[in-house]
Amino acid sequence: MRHRIAVVLAFAGLLGGCSRPEPRPAPATPSSTPASPTPSPAPRPTPTASAAAALRLPGFVVLTDLDPRIHADIRYAAAHNFVGRPITGYAEPLCLLTRQAAESLRRVQDAALAGGHSLKVYDCYRPQPAVDDFVAWSKRPGEQQTKAEFYPDLAKNRLFADGYIGAPTAHSRGSTMDLTLVDEPAAGQPAYRAGQPLVACTAPRGRRFADNSIDMGTGFDCFDSRAHTADPRVSGAARNNRRLLQRLMTDAGFVNYDREWWHYSLRDEPYPDTFFAAPVARSSVG
Repeated sequence: MRHRIAVVLAFAGLLGGCSRPEPRPAPATPSSTPASPTPSPAPRPTPTASAAAALRLPGFVVLTDLDPRIHADIRYAAAHNFVGRPITGYAEPLCLLTRQAAESLRRVQDAALAGGHSLKVYDCYRPQPAVDDFVAWSKRPGEQQTKAEFYPDLAKNRLFADGYIGAPTAHSRGSTMDLTLVDEPAAGQPAYRAGQPLVACTAPRGRRFADNSIDMGTGFDCFDSRAHTADPRVSGAARNNRRLLQRLMTDAGFVNYDREWWHYSLRDEPYPDTFFAAPVARSSVG
C-alpha cells in the first residue's frame, strides 16, 4: 500500500514526456484497505489477484493487431531516445491504446493510404514508471549524452520549464500517441547504432537521423521551438506535411499539442482522469 501511495505522490510532482499540464491523477491501483497509522515501514504485501488485475489495461488493444498496416517505431523501448537507453516500463516495443483511440487511428490510416502515405507511431500508452524514469533522469545533470541530437540549443534544466517534458502526461491515459507519416510503400530505415555520431534534430532532413518519415522539419522528440506545429520557420514541403498530418488527425477526432507536431490525443477519450501504471506488454491488455 505504501508503495502505491508513493507512486501516486510522484504524479503530483514533475512527470515526463511530451504533454501539457493535466489534473492531478487518481491512484492507479485503488485499495479498500486504509493506510496504517504507524510510522514504521510495513513489509510489501504479496501481490494478490486484485493487485494483479490493477496492472492490466481494461479496454486497451495492441494497435498493430487491430491494424497491421500501421508502422511502429517505439523509441522508448530501445536506446534511440532523449535519455539514451530503454525506458522503465517498456517491456515490449508495442503501441498500446484504448480501443476507441485505435479505431480512430484506423480511420486515419484509411485516409492516409488514399493519399499514398501510412501512419508510423513512435509512442502510445506510456506507463507511470516510465514517467518516473524521466523525472529521475531530469535530476541528473551529468547525463546528457543525447543533447547534441535532441536538445542541441536548450539547457537540460529548461526542458520542464519550456514545456517539452510536462506533468503529468496524457500518454498514461491511453488515448494519446506520437506519430508521423511515411510514404507507402515505406522505405527502409537504418538501425540506430549506439555510439554513432549525433546530428541535431533541427538539421536538414538529409543530415539528421535517417528516419523514413516524410519531412516534418525536425526529427521526433526534438526539444526546440522549430518542433512547434505552426512554427513559421518551417516552410515548404515540411510545413505542408505537418498540415496534412494535422488535417488527417483532426478529421478523425484527435487534437494536436501545439508544441509538438507529432503529439495527438483523442478528443473524447474514455479515461480522461485515469492514469495507468501497467507495463507496455501484450500481457497488460485484455
